[in-house]
Amino acid sequence: MTQLVTPPMKARSMGQQLGRLLVGGLLPLAILAGCAKHSENDFTVGSVQSTYKTKHPIVIDEQEKFLDVPVAASTYKLGYPTQSAIVAFANRYKEGANGAITVMVPSGSANEVAARRMLPKIASTLTESGIPLNRIRSASYRAADLASSPIRLSFTALAASVKECGQWPEDLAGGNNENQNYHNFGCANQNNLAAQIANPADLLGPRAMSPIDAERRNAAIEAYRTGEVGTTENIGSVFE
Repeated sequence: MTQLVTPPMKARSMGQQLGRLLVGGLLPLAILAGCAKHSENDFTVGSVQSTYKTKHPIVIDEQEKFLDVPVAASTYKLGYPTQSAIVAFANRYKEGANGAITVMVPSGSANEVAARRMLPKIASTLTESGIPLNRIRSASYRAADLASSPIRLSFTALAASVKECGQWPEDLAGGNNENQNYHNFGCANQNNLAAQIANPADLLGPRAMSPIDAERRNAAIEAYRTGEVGTTENIGSVFE
C-alpha cells in the first residue's frame, strides 16, 4: 500500500509566505503598469484644448490711421477745432510712426479750390507740431461726387488688433460634454487689451533698460546715510 507523505509544517509555512510576497510585490507593479499605460494616452483632467488666446490672438501689423478734415467751399482759414484735431493727429504720428504723413486733397469736388488753399495751412500746422517738412507728402484723389469732400490726412503705423468679436459658429445649447469655452469667450477682453497698449512693439519683446540717474541715486544714498530718509514726511522730498 502506498503511503502519503505530508510535507512538514515549516516548509508549508515558508511556501505560503513566499506566495504572499509574490502577490504583494506583483500587485503594486500591476497598478503602476496600468498607470503607465494610462499616461500613454495623454489624458489631462479638466484641460481646455483651445483658450481665448488661441481663438482670439492679438495680431501686430501695419494699419492706416487717418483724419478727415472737413472743408467748405468758402473756407479761407483753419478754425481752432480743426487745428486742434490736426495737432492731436500729429502727436499720434510721433508716438508710433516712422513713415510720412500724406495729405490728400479732393479733385473734381465743389470745394476743390478751398481744399487746395488749405493745403499749405495744414502743412504749416503739422510742422509747428514737430513733424519735419520732408515727412509731409501731398496727393490728390478723385472725389466720388461734386459735393464737398474732406481733406484726408493719413499715415501707417504698427497697431495691435484682434479680429471682430461676435462670432458664434457653434450652438451654445448644443452638447458641450467636454466643458470647453465657447468661441466668443474672451474676445472682448483681448480687444480691450490691444486697445490699451501704447506701443505694440512691447508685445514682441522687452525694451532695453534705460540708463540710471547717477545724480539722483547719489542723493538718495546720501540721504539714507545721514538719516534723512527715516520718516514718511521726508521720503517724498528726497525722491522728488
